[in-house]
Formats: sequence, structure tokens, C-alpha cells
Amino acid sequence: MSEVKEVMVAMAKKKSASLTARLARWRIWVQGTFLFVWLAPMLRIHTVCSPVFHCYSCPLATFACPIGVLANFSALHLFPFLAVGTLLVAGTLLGGFVCGWICPFGLFQDLLGRIPTPKFTMPSWTGYFRFAVLGLLVLAIPYWFGEGHPLFFCRLCPAGALEAAYPNTVALAMAGEPLVWPTITKTTVFVIFLLFALFTWRPWCTAFCPLGAIYSLCNSFSFVFIRVHQEECGDCGLCKSLCRYGEGPRQRANDLRCIRCLDCTKCRSVTVSSVLSRSPSAGVAEEGDQRSEPMAISISNRTEEDY
Repeated sequence: MSEVKEVMVAMAKKKSASLTARLARWRIWVQGTFLFVWLAPMLRIHTVCSPVFHCYSCPLATFACPIGVLANFSALHLFPFLAVGTLLVAGTLLGGFVCGWICPFGLFQDLLGRIPTPKFTMPSWTGYFRFAVLGLLVLAIPYWFGEGHPLFFCRLCPAGALEAAYPNTVALAMAGEPLVWPTITKTTVFVIFLLFALFTWRPWCTAFCPLGAIYSLCNSFSFVFIRVHQEECGDCGLCKSLCRYGEGPRQRANDLRCIRCLDCTKCRSVTVSSVLSRSPSAGVAEEGDQRSEPMAISISNRTEEDY
């Protein structure tokens, strides 16, 4: 078996990477580019809602946070038409691609994940916690008790601590004004989040993010999605070993925790596709592109170039 495996690996190395697999290597640069869109101090457009998770109280924030808008409008007993419309458009078009490619808080977690520490995979059922956060902390508690409640989402949000609370405290210190420290609760949540982010991939995105809960529901019907070509699949388990979350793609890669990072497209049977594709074989790939043969790869064997 080991000799067969070595032959398969040798054959795979002779094959060129697919278009999407090569694109995946540039993901962090795409995330960094979008960071300048969400954090542009010269453009303070807080009447417009962005499709990503960030804090509008950040001194550099360009747009309003969709989750902050949902929570505050819930406290006011109003329906946030603009925020809901923004999320519906982004979710219908891209689904989890928003989380994997353009979210600034996702980029922060990806950078923390590059720190060479032992990584563990969280159980798949932890993804349902996001719906509890969305239903209780973002919608129910603000609606029933208002924004003054200690469990009001924005009072706990780790993105708010990173992007607003601590930067504002530093700004006050530099200006010589009385300091306003983040609450103990928010600080505790942020510290726990940092510890988890050092030892597992994107813990906030996959287990607690209410925005991720919304986009995860869109994974099953979004315009652009990841397709598994069953006619090419050899059940080798490559796509699952490539997945940082231990799930791997399914027929449409619609797992609730999939952020569509495209790492799994290094397998020849997985491609990016759209609802306009006429057949399962009409994924996004270069003409004449040769996809790599199945080979045994694990997260621990990745090189820096793979990220």
C-alpha cells in the first residue's frame, strides 16, 4: 500500500493545480484588500450596512455592522430593512464565501491561526451555538430587555473589544483624558476567544458568530457554491483531510461550518460552480486544466505556501 501511495503522490506532483486551488493561495491577500474597504476613516458611511462582521464604533469603520444593526433595531422594536436586504443579497450570491474571503474578523482569526501551536478540531455540533447567539443575544434579549441588558450582544462582542473598546481606551490615554476601560465581561469574552483562536481554526466563525449562522443557511442555495463531482470522486478522503474543520465538502459543500476557503479544491473532484452551470462537470476551472490526483495530505503536513 505504501508503494501505491508513493506512486499516487508522485503522479499528483506532476499535475498542475486547478484555477481555484491556485486562487485559494491568494485568499489572505484578498482578505487584506477588503480590509481597506471596511476600514477607511475618510469614508464614514454608518447609514449603510456592510455584509461583514465588524464594529461600527471602531475609529476606522466605514460602514455599520449588520449584527449591531439587528440588535439595536430589535431593542427599538423596528424592522431593519436595509440590514436584512444587505444580508439576503450577500447570502444569496455568495453564502459562506463572505466569511472566508472578505470578513475582517475572519482575517484576524486566520492570522492568529498561523501561529505555530497545536490545533484541535471542534465538534461539528458546536456550529449550532451560533443560532443560539443570534436568536437570544442579538434578537430576543434586546427585544425584551433593551440594549441596557448585560447580555445585549454588543456588550459581549469580541470584535467590539478588538476594534473599538481597546483602541478608544488607548486614544483616551494618549490624549491624557480619563480612561474608560472595557467591562470585565467583554474583556473575559475577548481573552477566552483569543485562547481558543490560538488552538483551533476560526472558533468565533464556526461556533459563535451570529452572522456566520445566517450565511451558513445560505450555503445550500447560494448562486456561487462548491460542487463535488461524484463521477470523479474516489472516496480517498483528500477533501476531508484538507478541511481545517474536519468536515470536507459534500454534494454542494453546504456544511454549516463551511466558510468556502477553497482549500478542498486541491482535490480534483471539487470545484467552484454556480447555479448557471448546466451540468455537474461545469465547475470553474481552466480549459484543459488537470486537477491533482488524490493523495494523502493532512493539515499538519501543510507548508506556509498553502496558507
